[in-house]
Amino acid sequence: MGLKSKIILLAVAPLIVATAIITYLGFQSARDLASQELSIYEFNLVNAKKQALKNHVNIAMSAIRPILENDELDDAEAQDRVKKILEGLSYEDDGYFFAYEMSGVNLVHPTQPDFVGKNLWDFQDRSGNFLIQGLIRAAQAGGGYHRYIWEKPPLMKQEDKLGYVVAIERWGWMMGTGLYLDDIYAELAKTQATMNENIQHSFFTFIEVVVVTVVLVILLGLAINLHEHKLADSRLKELAQRFMRLQVSERRGFSRELHDGINQLLVSCKFRIELAENKLNRSHEKEVIHQELEKAGDLINQTISEVRQISHNLRPTLLDDLGLDTALQALIDQFMERTEIQVVYRFDVVSKLPDEIEITVYRLTQESLTNIEKHAQAKNISLHVSQSHRHVEFECLDDGKGISKKTELSSGIGLINMRERIELIGGDFILESQRGKGTAVRALLPFEQHI
Repeated sequence: MGLKSKIILLAVAPLIVATAIITYLGFQSARDLASQELSIYEFNLVNAKKQALKNHVNIAMSAIRPILENDELDDAEAQDRVKKILEGLSYEDDGYFFAYEMSGVNLVHPTQPDFVGKNLWDFQDRSGNFLIQGLIRAAQAGGGYHRYIWEKPPLMKQEDKLGYVVAIERWGWMMGTGLYLDDIYAELAKTQATMNENIQHSFFTFIEVVVVTVVLVILLGLAINLHEHKLADSRLKELAQRFMRLQVSERRGFSRELHDGINQLLVSCKFRIELAENKLNRSHEKEVIHQELEKAGDLINQTISEVRQISHNLRPTLLDDLGLDTALQALIDQFMERTEIQVVYRFDVVSKLPDEIEITVYRLTQESLTNIEKHAQAKNISLHVSQSHRHVEFECLDDGKGISKKTELSSGIGLINMRERIELIGGDFILESQRGKGTAVRALLPFEQHI
């Protein structure tokens, strides 16, 4: 897997995991909330049914109360009238009233008249519930509710039913009515289906938003990555061009030094030798010929010195012969002897450094000391080179007049050369300076020690 893919995965994976957790928790919370709302809704529906049953029974009692309170009628006639009234009362499509003796004998049952006159005390519904006994107990308690299973007309399909009964004290009867609960179940099922549909719709909408977000994150990551890649390529090209310009400039200077210095010295030496040869052929005095040869020898010595200087500029021989520490110490000794500026030098490197780092540190030191000598007016310098597991650190501090303008911090040729040398090997260059508080040059060069 490439670095780009790893970066995108690192950005997207936590988003997906967090989204999955939030989605699961949200989905569970929505389901729990829906369950609670359904329970509350069911409770309200059942209470509404209970209140309706109580109202129906009160209406029936209002209809038969005049008969119950009429003392002129004997019990047999009054009972017949009450039975006829209850048989004729109905509400909605399947609402009716029933009456039982407290012993369990049925007196009124409009939908199933064959029950009339039968003792249903031991009658059980399919769940094993002694429903008549439960209704009678509720009536004897002053009126109440009882839940059971009963056949619903016209199909006579067994459904859950809720009954409400009261006692007719005059004759010791139990009278009441019931409402089937299948409507409540259907309403609850419809509501639950609607809630589930809303939850699923919200879930899929959320998933769509997440997918779009993930796609946007991936596209944004790719766009940023592509932009950074282009910037990196542009920066690399710029560094390569600077490096080529630096090489061309060094080669041009090397060519100029060879042409204007060594070449001229060698030509002059050649002329002196030819002149000495001509004088020798003309039998001049030996002293004159000897002078010409001495001048030729001086020119050769100057040429040797020029060659050494050019070689030192390309790569100091001390680096190869005695190492970086000794080369820096020699450079600092020459600087202190020349400028009388005190330098506190520390070298805390224990490993052999790559050639590119050694020459970079040397040139960085050389350029820093040159800038201090020319511009800083400093009296003291602290130079420290240290090594960690991954880096070589360079630090040069002076107590000179410092640099106040930002343009001076970035536009100097020497500073540009230092920055470019460090960037070419992947290092970091930091320059800090304030007017009257000196200048700090720091560099961090990549170096991984292999054990």
